[in-house]
Amino acid sequence: FAAARVATGQFVRLASRVPPSPHRRAVLRAVHASASADTNAIAMNLKSSNVAFGGEVKKYTHLSVSTGTTMTFSVFVPPAAKLHAVPVVYYLSGLTCTDDNAVTKGGAFKIAAKRGVMLVFPDTSPRGAGVAGEDESYDLGTGAGFYVDATCEPWKTNYNMYSYVTKELPGLIEKNFNASDLKSITGHSMGGMGALNVAFLNPSAYASVSAFAPVCNPSQTPWGKKAFGAYFGADAEEKGKQFDPVEILKSRGEAFHEFPDILIDVGLDDQFLVEQLRPETLEGACAAVGQKVSVRRHKGHDHSYFFISSFMETHIDFHADALSTKAAAAALTSVDTVDPELLAQFAQTTGKPIECYAAVAWGPKQPLTNELIVVAPPKRGEIRVKVISNALCHTDLYTLDGHDPEGLFPCILGHEAGTIVESVGEGVTSVAVGDHVIPCYTPQCNAPSCIFCASPKTNLCPTIRSTQGAGHMPDGTSRFTTKDGTPIFHFMGCSTFSEYTVIAEISAAKINKRMPLNKACLFGCGVSTGLGAVWNTCKVEAGASVAVFGLGAVGLAVVQAAKMAGAGRIIGIDLNKDKFVVASQIGCTDVVCPSDHAKPIQQVIAQDMTKWGVDYSFDCTGNVDVMRSALECAHRGWGESCVIGVASAGKELSTRPFQLVTGRVWKGTAFGGWKSRSAVPKLVERCLSGELPVDHYVTHSIFVEKGDVANATNAAIDALHSGDCLRAVVTYHGKVSA
Repeated sequence: FAAARVATGQFVRLASRVPPSPHRRAVLRAVHASASADTNAIAMNLKSSNVAFGGEVKKYTHLSVSTGTTMTFSVFVPPAAKLHAVPVVYYLSGLTCTDDNAVTKGGAFKIAAKRGVMLVFPDTSPRGAGVAGEDESYDLGTGAGFYVDATCEPWKTNYNMYSYVTKELPGLIEKNFNASDLKSITGHSMGGMGALNVAFLNPSAYASVSAFAPVCNPSQTPWGKKAFGAYFGADAEEKGKQFDPVEILKSRGEAFHEFPDILIDVGLDDQFLVEQLRPETLEGACAAVGQKVSVRRHKGHDHSYFFISSFMETHIDFHADALSTKAAAAALTSVDTVDPELLAQFAQTTGKPIECYAAVAWGPKQPLTNELIVVAPPKRGEIRVKVISNALCHTDLYTLDGHDPEGLFPCILGHEAGTIVESVGEGVTSVAVGDHVIPCYTPQCNAPSCIFCASPKTNLCPTIRSTQGAGHMPDGTSRFTTKDGTPIFHFMGCSTFSEYTVIAEISAAKINKRMPLNKACLFGCGVSTGLGAVWNTCKVEAGASVAVFGLGAVGLAVVQAAKMAGAGRIIGIDLNKDKFVVASQIGCTDVVCPSDHAKPIQQVIAQDMTKWGVDYSFDCTGNVDVMRSALECAHRGWGESCVIGVASAGKELSTRPFQLVTGRVWKGTAFGGWKSRSAVPKLVERCLSGELPVDHYVTHSIFVEKGDVANATNAAIDALHSGDCLRAVVTYHGKVSA
């Protein structure tokens, strides 16, 4: 599987689980001296797997080349890893612990899922090595490897935890999981000491380091003296200093520019504080070399996981911020360099027609068919883009099902995509070949004469509206034809169910190349629309009450935005109760199913759940009856109801005028009020910073095989119809992240 991942550039997830062999494996001889041993050859045995916060917690065992024994580790794979390689935070546990302690009691998974970081929990020592005396005391041997490489018999053959956590384990993680090479490290007690040592000895390899109640100066404490004496023998005094954070700082004589801050938390009621931990020694050593360290002392907290779990979220946030900063710094030197092979490919096609595959819709309610089409070069003010990933939106199905009054056939649907500019037409200045762009169905021309672009009241630029609605490019013609010359209509100015498409320059939002394109595509429609409905159209304020009708991707984006705006109460309404779990995780304080009530749902909300109704309500269904319910549950005197969902052709709204006379406001939004080319890049930056996570929207990831765009897209359509899909992302080409 690792070899397949390297060869294809795709992450391969193991779906079947094989029970472990009943036969005990022979202990390997440790080869830690060459810990760069090929980890591709190491077999990992999956022992358990559990779902947590949209991700997975997995426990593995494997034969270790560092320790010569079977080692165990656990890993939390966040939802973001379904989309792109994610950074990793390593957590080193303390004396007597296994990987289970932090996994079951640390409380790290919710924040790790939100921030999109993988967590890895190694064991604290080899087990079953057969070393004399390894099981005689809690602070030496089993459960007490101290994250060092022993140099003295009988320990040196197996007790090589430093090599294991710095070389072998990261190698396994990066080869077998969708993990990037960006990593940070933290730990508790002995593990806090280990984290500091690992980071101090390898500063360029880690973005940040923190610790809970670390043993700061082990060569001068009882635990450290005992362990170092055994593991290093006669060399304990000198070797011990090499694995002592305080002594490393003293020997270095200068601060680590790689670490602007080091985060340390300790409890003032910790029974080991004075004799074993001695945080003041680390503060003194840091002060002497000008190294910033933030030691936070907490009254009432001890050495237990009650203490650790109280501050785990702060530590994960600390590392996620540092990892993001390091990724951004790396991007400054590398991300603007476009793949030379891709540029060479583009150079061969610039100015020429391109033959490629597309999923063509020949008529309403007909399955998409895979067609070899011809995509003409871009004309003045246009760009041709290579589509990398495409998310399926209900609006695509709305047209395919014949509900769109502007629906034209044959056409190429699709309007939520992440793309790369292949070539540009005459007069194009805002994007260049190799740029990453999101096609936007709501353009932004920014012409001085456009009163719509100039006005802060709207985003509805009409510059190409007439031709876009007619299924054409701005000059009134199509860039798509079949092999026999039959024209194919464009769709929403995007038509991204094709390996290549042509869009207007004023419809292209240029984004940061660090953003994986199979995640960037989400900002092309639904997610942006839901966010903007809350932040732009209604401007929901802190403490407000909100009702959200329809808990699909758009509805959950409304929930997420309302939560971020500080809404005090968020009521989610849907007929599918299976959606309630994720809705509650994202921010709903209440969930309600209309079929559970005899009276109309607007009465349930306005009379039973609240006194006068909610401050803001949002329809995300496209059903005109639901739109009325949303309005009529809005607060008497000031309630606002926003229509987001697109209704079928010919449908009309109705309500009693008295609903409006008594102060309710009925409004609608298109693309959430965002001015596309200005706003979408900013949303992407907020996502990259960790402020605006969107990974939870992608419930299905599908890859195009052998150029069959239609087969993959039809599979995405089936997923969306299944009821358990928020967004199905179809990736056309293997490489999806910079």
